[in-house]
Order: sequence, then C-alpha cells, then structure tokens
Amino acid sequence: MGHDWMRSGHLAHPLRPEGDVIMLLRKSIFVLLLVGGSATITALPATSEARAAGEISIPIAPPPLPYEALPTPRRGHVWTPGYWNWHRHRHVWVPGKWVRERRGYAYRPHRWEQRGPNWIHRPGRWDRDGGGVSDHRDRHPNNPYRR
Repeated sequence: MGHDWMRSGHLAHPLRPEGDVIMLLRKSIFVLLLVGGSATITALPATSEARAAGEISIPIAPPPLPYEALPTPRRGHVWTPGYWNWHRHRHVWVPGKWVRERRGYAYRPHRWEQRGPNWIHRPGRWDRDGGGVSDHRDRHPNNPYRR
C-alpha cells in the first residue's frame, strides 16, 4: 500500500531534496508569523488595558451611570447595582442583579477610581466587617466595633 516515508509524516520522498526545502519554507513562515504577532502585541495603542488581580487600568473615563430602577426587594438576596465594564476596548454596561445574601458580610459594588491620567476598575466584592478594606488586607477583619 503506502511507503514508510508516507506514514512517518514526511511530505516528500526521502531521496528528493525538495522535502528539505518545503520544511525550511514552513519553518520560515512560522517564524515570520511568530515575530509579526509579537510585534503587533507590543504596538498596541495607548488605550490598551493593564490587568492585575481583577483590576483594569485605562486612560478613558467611564460614561455616567444610567438610571437603573431598583426592583422590589427579594428575601435573602442583595441588589448589586449595574456598572460599566471594560470589554474589547470600550465600556459596556452590565445591568444590576440580585445575588444571594452572605450573612455577616456587606457587598461593595464595582467602582471606577481615577489615579493620575488613568481610570482603575475595582471589582465588586464582599466585605466581612463593612470597614471598606478587603478582608485579605484588613488586620482586624472581624472587628464588631468598627464603624
């Protein structure tokens, strides 16, 4: 049926030199695509986002918050308000929703903070004592006397 050189994955006959040329050509194309792709990544515009630990930092301010009617309260749930998210180089509105309540925790909504020329998105999170400090950075996360 077939020859051993066909089953081994080589495209050209082992005694024909064009097989080496084809392989060299394929490797060259791969290297060019790899180098071209990395050059494209390093040449992103100034509006590119920097992400670290769920944060987004961009030089574009979010639009004003639209009016969002607060729905009727649901037992055992907390309303998380809508927010502007950064997705594919633009702001996208994420509507608010009901989430299950976590007893002993307060929900801190998503927010944007300006730091120098950039805007940083702080994701929504649960705070154990309502002190406003992330529990992993809080020296006394369960302090019942904190106001």
